[in-house]
Amino acid sequence: QVQLVESGGGLVQAGGSLRLSCAASGGTFSRYTMGWFRQAPGKEREFVAVIMWTGRTTYYTDSVKGRFTISRDNAKNTVYLQMNSLKAEDTAVYYCAATGDYLPRTPSREYDYDHWGQGTQVTVSS
Repeated sequence: QVQLVESGGGLVQAGGSLRLSCAASGGTFSRYTMGWFRQAPGKEREFVAVIMWTGRTTYYTDSVKGRFTISRDNAKNTVYLQMNSLKAEDTAVYYCAATGDYLPRTPSREYDYDHWGQGTQVTVSS
């Protein structure tokens, strides 16, 4: 069973940066595709970014393209989300997720993932 623990959230001014980390344990990290999702108050959880288990392919939701970068360090069993040029609308609880399934499409749905972290709060003040 994979356990995921996010960290790095906090309060930042608009235009600032944060780097989220998600440490994994209990599984073979290099075999998992890792995703980031977020949930703003009163809204459904939405896909943000994914990095495939190969580490060579990433995908982003349109609203964060060019501002966010997902990466992974298999030696540290950690996936990162570098967030630059933050906006008030990026305020949300951010979750990392893992899947060991090999899907014929981009895993961007909640049900694509088997394991979830507890979330970390990101608040962007305008």
